[in-house]
Amino acid sequence: MDAVLEQNIAAEDRLRADLYNFLGAILSAPPDETLLQQTAGLTGESSELGQAIDALARIAKVTKPKKAESEFGRLFIGLGRGELLPYASYYLTGFLNEKPLAALRRDMVARGMARSENVFEPEDGIASLMEMMGAMIVGRFGNPANLSTQKDFFNKHVGPWAGHFFTDLEGAKNSVFYAPVGTVGRIFMEIEAEAFRMSAA
Repeated sequence: MDAVLEQNIAAEDRLRADLYNFLGAILSAPPDETLLQQTAGLTGESSELGQAIDALARIAKVTKPKKAESEFGRLFIGLGRGELLPYASYYLTGFLNEKPLAALRRDMVARGMARSENVFEPEDGIASLMEMMGAMIVGRFGNPANLSTQKDFFNKHVGPWAGHFFTDLEGAKNSVFYAPVGTVGRIFMEIEAEAFRMSAA
């Protein structure tokens, strides 16, 4: 990315991108020791989101990688399928690989985004969409996306279902470490949706 463009990204947008990227990383695979330690070191402020981040940090401190891996498997993989199916198509239509995925793929092509060759999951998974939002904000696929572009992508592909998914993750019977991940995600999605709603872009 162009160094000048990188400097032009506001600190607030960097923080947004960091949180999107963090959620993408922690939802794409079980957290290893390094990611658990990084999560344990997070601190929030007195806001609702800050308190949720503090709660996640506290549980990360007492979570071992093996336990997180087992929980991830029960939640998202399971025997046949996990407790949750974290895909836009499933949440919006009740089936995998439906119109929401086709619409996302069209938008990905238009924005120069492509699925990694070593990834075999559908692109409309929650982890992928979190990573795409983070990448668009800082310009990992070219120029940083302006607010209007971010808003359009969020409203089409993230907003209609991500909050429901994170609420389900909070309350899933297999969620222990991932329950506060769900809380952080749900609150963050609410903040983003409201900020986009209030923007004139």
